[in-house]
Amino acid sequence: MKTITGNTEAEIVEKRSKFISNLYYVETVEQAENKLKEIKKRYNDARHNCFAYRVCEKNTIVERASDDGEPSGTAGAPMLNLLSKSDLTNCLVIVTRYFGGILLGTGGLVRAYTESAKQAIEKANLVTIQVGEEMLVTITYDKLSEFQYYCQKNHINVIELEYGENIICKIQAIPEEKEKILQETVKKQYNIQNIEVTKEVYMKK
Repeated sequence: MKTITGNTEAEIVEKRSKFISNLYYVETVEQAENKLKEIKKRYNDARHNCFAYRVCEKNTIVERASDDGEPSGTAGAPMLNLLSKSDLTNCLVIVTRYFGGILLGTGGLVRAYTESAKQAIEKANLVTIQVGEEMLVTITYDKLSEFQYYCQKNHINVIELEYGENIICKIQAIPEEKEKILQETVKKQYNIQNIEVTKEVYMKK
């Protein structure tokens, strides 16, 4: 599977109708739905805000698409098909249409929405998604900088630090790196007090 590293925008004009496509990286269905509300508010004067998204949650790909008033199957479904064929997930594409006064017909709409979304995807930087695991690693204060350097060197994502009697580091690592951290030699080197594997996650490679 692949995803994008940043958001992109593209625009095409077809028979005086303007199609503005926005491609966003999202990690959850909730994020996708919130972004939809934001875009619909931004382009509230547009006739249509059609969309499609694919999000991986709990090892399942959730898909949703909408024609937003366009003839059935002319906007959302073609864009969703494009995301699927491109093997993209954790992506939301929204195409806003400002009607130009000339009807495009169902075939013309399919081509226009697909092309608009395609141009946004072509502008994006694509990366491979790999399965990883999120862990809570408890370390002492004196080992924090050393452990952070270890994580950086081994492509382990440090998501959050919680300060208390010790420091709890929320990290994400691929299985190979997780196994290294569980080794006694690594635990001793960085004075790791406790390790808790919390959930499986999808990471950008």
